[in-house]
Amino acid sequence: MDIVVGIFGFVVILIVLWDVFETIILPRRVSRKFRLARMYYRKSWTLVSGIARRMRPGKRRERYLGFFGPLSLLLLFVIWGIGLIVGFAMIQWAIGSRLRLAAGVPSFRTDLYFSGTTFFTLGLGDIAPQTPLARAVTVLEAGTGFGFLAIVIGYLPVIYQAFSRREANISLLDARAGSPPSATELLARHGRDHSIAYLAELLKEWERWSAELLESHLSYPVLVYFRSQHENQSWLAALTTILDTCSLIIVGVESGPVWQSKMTFAMARHALVDLAQVFNTPPRAPDLDRLSTHTLKDVRETLTAAGLAPRDGDEVDRKLTELRRMYEPYVNSLAQFLFMTLPPWIHEGNAMDNWQTSAWERNPMVFASSPAPVNDHDHSKQTSAD
Repeated sequence: MDIVVGIFGFVVILIVLWDVFETIILPRRVSRKFRLARMYYRKSWTLVSGIARRMRPGKRRERYLGFFGPLSLLLLFVIWGIGLIVGFAMIQWAIGSRLRLAAGVPSFRTDLYFSGTTFFTLGLGDIAPQTPLARAVTVLEAGTGFGFLAIVIGYLPVIYQAFSRREANISLLDARAGSPPSATELLARHGRDHSIAYLAELLKEWERWSAELLESHLSYPVLVYFRSQHENQSWLAALTTILDTCSLIIVGVESGPVWQSKMTFAMARHALVDLAQVFNTPPRAPDLDRLSTHTLKDVRETLTAAGLAPRDGDEVDRKLTELRRMYEPYVNSLAQFLFMTLPPWIHEGNAMDNWQTSAWERNPMVFASSPAPVNDHDHSKQTSAD
């Protein structure tokens, strides 16, 4: 029995340490199905999403889901720590609980307490190992605990730096594409200001952003659950907007950066498909077409009014449909899985940008040096930032 418990404790320690290595240190996607962290996130997200499904869409649900990413990460650290403490306690018990106490007889509870104080390197001194083997296990656990805490402390800044880099470009998209962002608004604002030449540089930045998203979110999938500051923004909505924009330019927007659009489209779709594979969300066509015939007509009218002269015709429509089929099913499946709202192709009416609103004002703040012109549509529909 002692041997079985000792082997089991050793296996628990190996499983936890290997899971820590794959989750934090290994900078690549792990395709192996049996993983402690993967099982933990599947079960916890199933529970959290089940509650979210019963909540009405809006700020309350967004706030609720916003806690999952950071809290789940902290709870994962706790689970890892408990696993290591229990594993070393099992080994101490298996070798006979060779511990010196001030009073009483050692038991598994004593081993568990001693393991916890050793793991966190407290060094209280009320319990001490007696034999060379017990001392060796104690030293090994102290070193493991010290290294574990160091890795965790170094891991958190990396996570939040990656999150900050992701969100910076999403915030920059606000004044360029509206809130929520839309491809039509992004193109129309550049067209109205005769700044279509700057689109190539913008799409180049988003090509790099997509590459960083692919690298960081495959290495640290927990970032997918981290939500943006505003409920009308998300990394998935931004990625979808860029794919929509590239699709419109590729099929025909006069003077548009076609080559750069193809490069950005390829990188953005690569990131999208790989993330869908990581979270096992197979492509699924949306129940409601985001770009109906009527909406496409409005898109072309808006772009024409902005001076962009988009192409039309059956061949253009067919090519646009083919491009959309390459990414929309993946976007739709991830949006349903994460409870994120997909951006429209064109705004209905005039939704205010987040930069134009505040908690004290409900009217748009428009300055002479406004970075983006306000739509000419009706101002009756307004969306506040918070």
